[in-house]
Amino acid sequence: MTTRNHCLERDAQDALAGFRDQFDLPAGVIYLDGNSLGARPKASLARAQQVIAQEWGHDLIRSWNTAGWFDLPRRLGDRLAPLIGGRDGEVVVTDTTSVNLFKALAAALHLQHGKAGRQVIVTERANFPTDIYMAEGLTRWLDRGYSIRLIDSPDELPAAIGADTAVVMLTHVNYRTGYQYDMQATSALAHAAGALIVWDLAHSAGALPVDLHAGGADLAVGCTYKYLNGGPGAPAFIWVPRMHQPDFRQPLSGWWGHAAPFAMAPSFTPTEGIGRALCGTQPIVSLALVECGLDIFHQTSMEAIRVKSLALTDLFIELVEQRCAAHPLGLVTPREHARRGSQVSFTHPHGYAVMQALIARGVIGDYREPAIMRFGFTPLYTSYADVWDAVEILRDILDRQDYNVDARRDAVT
Repeated sequence: MTTRNHCLERDAQDALAGFRDQFDLPAGVIYLDGNSLGARPKASLARAQQVIAQEWGHDLIRSWNTAGWFDLPRRLGDRLAPLIGGRDGEVVVTDTTSVNLFKALAAALHLQHGKAGRQVIVTERANFPTDIYMAEGLTRWLDRGYSIRLIDSPDELPAAIGADTAVVMLTHVNYRTGYQYDMQATSALAHAAGALIVWDLAHSAGALPVDLHAGGADLAVGCTYKYLNGGPGAPAFIWVPRMHQPDFRQPLSGWWGHAAPFAMAPSFTPTEGIGRALCGTQPIVSLALVECGLDIFHQTSMEAIRVKSLALTDLFIELVEQRCAAHPLGLVTPREHARRGSQVSFTHPHGYAVMQALIARGVIGDYREPAIMRFGFTPLYTSYADVWDAVEILRDILDRQDYNVDARRDAVT
């Protein structure tokens, strides 16, 4: 039987334990919501002060050149690329995940244009809603007969992809359940039917090893504010492999994607390469903070992070099922390592109320409908003792029914 002392021993032997000191974590808090908003790297505060006080406050507009603001989306993209199996010149950090997904879908449909009968985008009903919304908006405004086909489980995917499919759009790790697709097999399935595939890496980047080239991806997007610890609302990223860059077209043809933005020409000429994915002027303060999170990742490897992630999630599942067995908790996250991201989700009939009670006791996770309590595990700053203590607090809350079923829902759950 696992004890807290066993967890402390594992922490003492953990090669990643020292990274916790690079994050500013509040005392008395066990933070299990890095899958929604990563903790703040300590370096972020000094970086923000530098950008605001020196680069903006003193150097003013000169900083577009002297501080490298203009090249920041590409430079950060090159730093992020190795974490997702990308190469130099294939990633830019810019805009939001939703906006980048719109670009990627539009580009994929453009690449498929002229192929008779390919009018369908295939995705999951359980995909993160904004992905579906962006697809709906794109197909509605294009008004060219495009439609969306929703599947209700990964098992339905092979039958849903056919000669009418233009694009398959999937999230690599499901935001509710933590289910992870086999990227290589799924991409091959799409390609065998003549479709392209767009991957959303929002719950993968920084959480587990990703190799977009080996995985056969065509386009990909993701965010930096979750596992990559870029800060609330931090700019997202888009990956376009070199093989697709010459034909990459997207409708948001802003001046940052122009071949000569300061020529101020009255018509648009796209730049070469990954710059085609850029649109408008960048949010420099938030963009600059992304590098603080990336700096930490470059001190270790995604393989080491993945080993600890699986160990943490295995331990959490084990302890919840042992210590909370008397309660109506249902595991919805796959047990199989190859199918699990870096989160664990349990259902409970009063999931929202239980999560609010946990948060009040200093264990911060979050809640998603229907009845799902999500716990995200970020190996750079989560300890094995954190897992033990979180489960002990969960057990105490459930045993004493110390939660309010009539709790008012906050705007963000």
